[in-house]
Amino acid sequence: MNRRPQLVLRGSSASREEAAAVIAAVEQFRRDTRPQAAPREPAPNPWLRAARLEAVGHPVDAAVGWDPW
Repeated sequence: MNRRPQLVLRGSSASREEAAAVIAAVEQFRRDTRPQAAPREPAPNPWLRAARLEAVGHPVDAAVGWDPW
């Protein structure tokens, strides 16, 4: 799905070529200045998961009905 709006130049006395150049420049500016994608979260540490399960008295190797990790 393309979430970016379609740019249209309206109410201008510019020629088709000039309008296309303006739209291309605006699109290039938007690409150059868009925010960086958020970095992926690191994979959860299996040792930390085991410690948390052990801390609440749950066997580490037993199945958990919920999986917050």
